[in-house]
Amino acid sequence: MAATEVIDLAAMGEDFVRDPYPVYAALRERGPVHKVRIPEGAEAWLVVGYEAGRAALVDPRLSKQWRNASPTLGISAPSAGPHMLNSDPPDHERLRKLVVREFTPRRIEQLAPRVQQITDELLDAMTELPDGRADLVEALSFPLPIAVICELLGVPTLDRDAFRTWTSTTLTDPDPKARQAATGEVSKYLVELLESKRRDPSDDLMSALIRTTDEDGDRLSADELLGTAWLLLVAGHETTVNLISSGVLALLTHPDQLAALRDDMTLMDGAVEEMLRYEGPVEAATFRFTTEPVEIGSTVVPGGGELVLVSLADANHDQARFADPGRFDIRRPAGGHVAFGHGIHYCLGAPLARLEARIAIRALLERCPDLALDAHPAALTWRNGMLMRGPHQLPVRWKS
Repeated sequence: MAATEVIDLAAMGEDFVRDPYPVYAALRERGPVHKVRIPEGAEAWLVVGYEAGRAALVDPRLSKQWRNASPTLGISAPSAGPHMLNSDPPDHERLRKLVVREFTPRRIEQLAPRVQQITDELLDAMTELPDGRADLVEALSFPLPIAVICELLGVPTLDRDAFRTWTSTTLTDPDPKARQAATGEVSKYLVELLESKRRDPSDDLMSALIRTTDEDGDRLSADELLGTAWLLLVAGHETTVNLISSGVLALLTHPDQLAALRDDMTLMDGAVEEMLRYEGPVEAATFRFTTEPVEIGSTVVPGGGELVLVSLADANHDQARFADPGRFDIRRPAGGHVAFGHGIHYCLGAPLARLEARIAIRALLERCPDLALDAHPAALTWRNGMLMRGPHQLPVRWKS
């Protein structure tokens, strides 16, 4: 296959959106990098395979800064300002250092009782539904992580539904004008929120980020605060929504694994890791741009701001790294997957996502011993775009 042949992923339709793994595997057989057209409308170089993917994720020639993107790509930055995920060294280390001090594992672990309480309240409401049926995304997968991250950051309760609509549009709407408009709405909202936090600070993460300085007196600028707030709010709930939904779906479509987990809840940590590997919430890592030519396999990706996408989904299904990768096995040795990325941009919120998934899925299984999928798996529709991966709805039923 000629390296310059453009494979139109957008034209593959719902079959690819529902199950992209066979397409990625076929591409991987031909080589580690391919020119593709993505649903967002741009042309990109797609990196497939575990080793090639991990190497690309740490390659300093692949920049995360949008100012290095070629203007011919025709895409705009889906965020409200600079933050650690769209920065390169040395800015990246500086921004991450200022945030990580307020996002410690100890602070995350302290959230466990509150996460449990919110989960219990949501399941109380769900299990009281008269017909014993619900959309799990609406009942649990979305409201839990959005409540947790909003409380952590200090976002008012009444604004959450609007924020969900904006972020979903920003990340997955195929219309670039809709994405741009939604990004503008998020920016406007966050500017007002940050202003209110400056006037009336409280004991929340947003207020702490406004106050925080390092030993050298460095602090986040106004634009950096805006970008960081955007990143924490969006990444803080979107990924976990999909992790819980896709994880439960994997259990319900693999009854032997569901039974094993019900019999032994000590398998939960490993089960969550397998959910992350098998059907992770992020299909491809966030955009990278070439600052010089990069050779991947036998193909040279040109410099000049070419868009490079690393398929985390395919890396986690590469049989060279994972035996029988298409098999969902909660007893699989944990570790090695790249669902949270790799290298300096490894997800800061990974401990929070894991905590929420463990608590939510355990409570769901304990409260609903007869939980079952209330639709054929093939009837489920999935998120569009190359970034987020998860079902729009997850109809479930239980004996009420």
